[in-house]
Amino acid sequence: MIFIVSGPSGAGKSTLVAALLARHPDLTLSVSCTTRAPRPGERDGREYRFVAADEFERRRSEDEFAEWAEVHGALYGTARAPLDDAIGLGRDMLLDIDVQGARQLKRSYQEAAVAVMVLPPSWQELERRLRTRRTEDEATIARRLARAREEARAFLDYDYWIVNAEVEASIGVLDAVVTAERARVGRVVVEALG
Repeated sequence: MIFIVSGPSGAGKSTLVAALLARHPDLTLSVSCTTRAPRPGERDGREYRFVAADEFERRRSEDEFAEWAEVHGALYGTARAPLDDAIGLGRDMLLDIDVQGARQLKRSYQEAAVAVMVLPPSWQELERRLRTRRTEDEATIARRLARAREEARAFLDYDYWIVNAEVEASIGVLDAVVTAERARVGRVVVEALG
């Protein structure tokens, strides 16, 4: 399966994803490509694969991405080969991607994709979180807040949603989603019961 976690910047997706990976070491994190510059503390190949715009464009034109989007002036994309390989081998993947990418993957991978929207408890709290990071200027924060309201409207397209007010409770909900989806009768392979 492909577990997709998305939501507005500052909603707490990265924190929840890291905790979920610690609880489910059998999940493989998909590392997206991006043309944006690394933030302090980010390492190439860990949070993202940082690539030049011309390389991204080449890979996009060669249909190497299962999804891609332009977000806040930078390009982001998920390589197709690791997703297809994981599905073929019966491994579950975890993706931390934006709303546009989630839509594309839900269309392409249909029943194999489970999408979870993470939302902040309030718009005021989201603004506080973005400012506390101290990684963006005022114009960028304003863009992120405006985009967050647009992205939040897409939550009805998702399978699950989490209001991330309290981190431990939100981690518990995300963990429960993974456990429940893995136990769905529709996902059981009949030959395995044989």
